[in-house]
Formats: sequence, C-alpha cells, structure tokens
Amino acid sequence: MKKFTQRFLRDNKGVTAIEYGLIAGLMTAALVIAVGSITGALKTSFAAIAALL
Repeated sequence: MKKFTQRFLRDNKGVTAIEYGLIAGLMTAALVIAVGSITGALKTSFAAIAALL
C-alpha cells in the first residue's frame, strides 16, 4: 500500500490534464466574449448602413 501511495503522489498526468482543461476553458470564455462584442459592433454598423439607404 505504501508503494502505491508513493507512486500515486509522484504521478503528474492528472495535474497536466487539469491545466489543459483550465486553459481550454479560459480560451472558450475569451472567444465567447470576443464574438459577442463583434456581433454588437456589426449590428450597429449594419443598422447605420440601412438608415442611409
């Protein structure tokens, strides 16, 4: 049991997977915010163009 516990504590694979998951989550949040911002700007631009026509 002691050998298993020591091996478990030295294993870093799970930590790396969690880090990659956090990075992917942050990138997804940034993408959603960016797309929302661009969508609002495009809507305003098209409304201004439509008003000119």
